[in-house]
Amino acid sequence: MLDATNSKTELPPIPGKRYFTIGEVSELCAVKPHVLRYWEQEFPQLKPVKRRGNRRYYQRHDVMVVRQIRSLLYEQGFTIGGARQQLSDESPAADRIQSHEIIKQLLAELEEVLVILKS
Repeated sequence: MLDATNSKTELPPIPGKRYFTIGEVSELCAVKPHVLRYWEQEFPQLKPVKRRGNRRYYQRHDVMVVRQIRSLLYEQGFTIGGARQQLSDESPAADRIQSHEIIKQLLAELEEVLVILKS
């Protein structure tokens, strides 16, 4: 079931790494690894790089797509099909959602810098 308190929590900022494991993406996006693997099948925009032993390595844009999918499904109440349609449309709403995620990420990173500068 959907946990209302979990969907409203702030997600941690995305570190400045090139690649992330499925476990790291799971923690960064508050989504379990099996859900990420399922979303890979349902959303063509989500294509992590696969290396040795079929291990998945997500790039920063993949993490942003996962967060966007999570927002559509858990916070805005879209179905899988509706979220897939929303992501595939180059509509202003999809751009607005992505812009909102980027702004939230930038604010979190700036707050971290401010804390570092104050100390």
